[in-house]
Amino acid sequence: MAGIFQGKHVVVTGGTGALGSAVVRQLVDAGASVHVPVFNARELERFSMCDEVELMEGVDLTEESSAARFYSSVPRLWASVHLAGGFAMAPLAETSAGEFVRMMRLNALSCFLSCQAAYRRIRETEEGGRIVNIAARPAIVPTPGMAAYAASKAAVLALTMSLSEELAQDRIWVNAVVPSIMDTAANRRAMPDADTSAWPTTPEVARTICFLASPDNQVSRGAVVPVYGRA
Repeated sequence: MAGIFQGKHVVVTGGTGALGSAVVRQLVDAGASVHVPVFNARELERFSMCDEVELMEGVDLTEESSAARFYSSVPRLWASVHLAGGFAMAPLAETSAGEFVRMMRLNALSCFLSCQAAYRRIRETEEGGRIVNIAARPAIVPTPGMAAYAASKAAVLALTMSLSEELAQDRIWVNAVVPSIMDTAANRRAMPDADTSAWPTTPEVARTICFLASPDNQVSRGAVVPVYGRA
């Protein structure tokens, strides 16, 4: 994909995380100008590409005005990749209404507002573009103890399918990637006895995301793409 994003501006929400960093690295290597919203400056302590991307601190993607302010700062937007979100798990009886709402805000609402703001900016170029949302395997494969999280990610999938039809007239392809558990330092710490060789790596998942966000993706829209590896 060398040079395929040359001259193109791409947003990556959640770009400072494990998967986000892999996506940002591949986009930068492919020539993109990458823009990353940052909610808390502490995120940058683990992010090694501060000098290679455009950062905006203090962005809350669950607030409409904050999301709009960030996206308005991005020139000639081509693509927006939505990795920002949160995770929680607990049995149904122990999941509060507040926790359910928190999952919906972090995952579904942040995705909706990012899609909305990205669409407005991409439409201005009249060149078309790409939106890639990130769901999760529990949204389509029943997983005990993840009702709130799964519901919020299922909302991301429903949003993706709806927007893939609505935005097609503007040549904006909307797709979703559905990761399983990935090989990250945090997951290795949480599951020290797991067979990590079965987990897809973040660069592997990032390659699928970057293809869907690229001009090379000329026709795929409304796709729900599992990236499970052998997990």
